[in-house]
Amino acid sequence: MRVTSPAVTTDGREPGAAESPIAKRILIGDPLSSEAMDEHLLPKKMALPIFASDALSSVAYAPQELLMILLTGGLAFLAFSPWVAAAVVVLLIVVVVSYRQLIKAYPSGGGDYEVARKNLGEIPGVVVASALLVDYVLTVAVSVSSGVDNIISALPFLNPARVELAVGFVILIIVVNLRGVREASLFFAIPTYVFIGSVAVMIVVGLVETLLGNPPVASSAEYAVQAESLTQAAVLLLILRAFSSGCSALTGVEAVANGVPAFRKPKVRNAQTTLALMGTIAVLLFAGLTALALISGVHYAEDPCNLIGFDCDTTPQPSLMAQVAAATFGMGSIPFFIIQTATAAVLLLAANTAFNGFPLLGAVLARDGYAPKALNTRGDRLVFSNGMIILGIVAIGVIVLYQANLTTLIQLYIIGVFVSFSLGQIGMVRHWRRLLRETTRIEARRDPKAGAERRSTIKGLVINTLGATLTVFVLVIVTITKFTHGAYLVFIAIPVLAILMVGVNRYYRDVEHEIRMDDDAHFGAAGDIALILVNRLQKPVAKAIDYALAAKHDKTLAIHVAVTKEEADSIQKEWEAHRMPIPLVVIESPYRTYAGPVADFIQQYREKHGASVVTVYLPQYIVGHWWESLLHNRRASRIGQQLMLIHGVTITLVPWLLDSSELIYGRRSRPVPGQERAGRPFEPSAESVPVVEKSSLERPDQTGPRVRRRR
Repeated sequence: MRVTSPAVTTDGREPGAAESPIAKRILIGDPLSSEAMDEHLLPKKMALPIFASDALSSVAYAPQELLMILLTGGLAFLAFSPWVAAAVVVLLIVVVVSYRQLIKAYPSGGGDYEVARKNLGEIPGVVVASALLVDYVLTVAVSVSSGVDNIISALPFLNPARVELAVGFVILIIVVNLRGVREASLFFAIPTYVFIGSVAVMIVVGLVETLLGNPPVASSAEYAVQAESLTQAAVLLLILRAFSSGCSALTGVEAVANGVPAFRKPKVRNAQTTLALMGTIAVLLFAGLTALALISGVHYAEDPCNLIGFDCDTTPQPSLMAQVAAATFGMGSIPFFIIQTATAAVLLLAANTAFNGFPLLGAVLARDGYAPKALNTRGDRLVFSNGMIILGIVAIGVIVLYQANLTTLIQLYIIGVFVSFSLGQIGMVRHWRRLLRETTRIEARRDPKAGAERRSTIKGLVINTLGATLTVFVLVIVTITKFTHGAYLVFIAIPVLAILMVGVNRYYRDVEHEIRMDDDAHFGAAGDIALILVNRLQKPVAKAIDYALAAKHDKTLAIHVAVTKEEADSIQKEWEAHRMPIPLVVIESPYRTYAGPVADFIQQYREKHGASVVTVYLPQYIVGHWWESLLHNRRASRIGQQLMLIHGVTITLVPWLLDSSELIYGRRSRPVPGQERAGRPFEPSAESVPVVEKSSLERPDQTGPRVRRRR
């Protein structure tokens, strides 16, 4: 039998909205039905700002980091920057083309993780997943820190609040993403497209002015640089380090491959088109901004005090983007503030790429048993909210630890993404080789369709072989140049996370083996007793007794654990005075323990009456304020946790909603035992006080005490 829940509740609201707390609905909106999933899939124009904001925004800091590293050796080293930038552009094109092949072959959303696990094995798969998760955390930290850096470049007086601003922006991005993919895409689309348009206009204007003989001049062009003396080997290492920092422009490319399920149909074609658009725009902006920075003479130093003539003690160093915008349009001009605002916004929102990639990858890992199952659960707004919250908390921790320092954080960056790039591309090479073995040349000649598939496979093999070669080469360079600058922490985090994933998988595997259904199970246990734990005789206890009687157990008893003799006498007199319908058993506990005496009673009962199924009913308060939880000792929960360890014991929690719970749950626990089952309507009011008729409790055939209302 299949039952469908009603479209609306009795009060006219959707069922999910009735269950969701008011504060939560105000913050993230009313819950959405699973049937609305297709409505929240992304078209290409909305998918671009969602999945490509990281890669597009990286052009704001990748040229800056590239030139900063080269400037360490002196102004003469800036002559290497066009060649280093060209190498980054070539690598970006190869990676984008390679990932188009990956999207076609593995469109389920697992990305590099799925490719590595299916083609290289379990360990490479979890290593890729760990690397991506680490990189997503660093993407949030780096993007937000870079955005704050650009805000401070325009408004230097905000420099003391750098960390607080960064943490606040992360919290804002979490909240926006928890509202759902469609709302997040609308929120992020405008800043992303404004950034692309404004930077493109700046590049065109700057290059046109240069061709007309009036090139822009940066404010830092007049500063000399205090260079370090370098050996020949150090020169090569410096160039390679600049290349590895420039490769941060490649971050975010993998997010499109991980997010294919979020696209509208045809998913593969739309994802490939979005990836191509992202790659084209990123290449043009990266190359143009690097060229304009060199033309205007931007000098951006790792240590601002190395700029001779610059007041590093009182003035924060302007970002490369700010210097180029000021040189092109003038410091303080309207276009300058538009570019700074758009850059800061897109850098902050670039973290949104991680807030889409991390939860999707977490859901895939949970589905495969390598992460907690909670990561594969969609929240009220049809997003994997648990993954978003975890990502936000960890990213905030990293930002606070590194004080939102972009130069320090960038050293940890891109290690993870190139680990996933390399293993993913190697996995794709093995994938294409396997397909080639399955289709022989003879079959390809006989069948035109098979021939076309073989040619497509060979094309994919060539592309991904080139991608694997370049990404492995870059991974080696990045490792060598960044290892001593803090990247060793990433190489510690990745294997630790991979080991934890394997451990989680083994745990789930063992549990699944333990609980697997077989034909040896027997149904129909002999003996059935219900125990209602009583502290004081109050309405919640009466409600628990009513539920126990309605269940029609073979035997029903009330249990009171008495710490003192006076307490035992008091509860017995009260029980008799109210003429309760079930017997009361008082257990003395001079050592003030509760679960232990109840467990002993269960054991003695079974020794006397044989094996029995025991159901323990525990009344429990449901409160509306967090501080109310501190005022109740939660003894019922603690007793229940201990009794659950006894074989054959089932715990039933009977909720009693206090009046304060109406603030959150919209109702009170006003029906007293038996009222709803008797068919009488429930109309709570301050003047309507339920009173239990004692006479009804005398009749053993009564399933619950009757209730009359006194007006």
